[in-house]
Amino acid sequence: MESIETIDSIKQKIQLCTLCLPELPLGVNPIMRGNVGAKILIAGQAPGIKVHQTSIPFNDLSGRRLRQWMGITDEVFYDEDKVAIIPMGFCYPGKGTSGDLPPRHECAKTWHKKLLSKFENIELILTIGQYAQNYYLADKRKSNLTETVKAWQEYSPKIIPLPHPSPRNNRWLKNNPWFETSVVMALQKRVSQLL
Repeated sequence: MESIETIDSIKQKIQLCTLCLPELPLGVNPIMRGNVGAKILIAGQAPGIKVHQTSIPFNDLSGRRLRQWMGITDEVFYDEDKVAIIPMGFCYPGKGTSGDLPPRHECAKTWHKKLLSKFENIELILTIGQYAQNYYLADKRKSNLTETVKAWQEYSPKIIPLPHPSPRNNRWLKNNPWFETSVVMALQKRVSQLL
């Protein structure tokens, strides 16, 4: 008799995954979370080094800013029955010349569809950064991240594309004040409706 995969059994398999081990400078430490009742899915990029060390997603300045954008507390953000966090790459990919390396492609290819099929209550997906937008928006994305985020209403209410909340994007935020006044305000309203 064939066993039926549950979200917990998939999460256990992810914790044991070693597909990328030879390519990961600090070894495997898959970071993802969420329970079947979650209504919001955060599709990020890949854990940074601090997240790798603590095993807590968005446990850094990026996470603080993301929670501010969403208008929620740490307690709500880390409640797996409310918010699922599935990065495009589950493990820290290592350092590149201008920040962390891109997320490893194996995670999305191997695990995302399986996980998404179990999250039946998701009503909002936040696609953070170009890698998540490439995956979730595919040919519906615009020519670059700025144009994709500007067009957020085309994807809402199911998806809201966001820039990465990293302090590295302070210049982008300064150059695009419309983001705070329109996208963040709409995001907070939508999150409030769902939670």
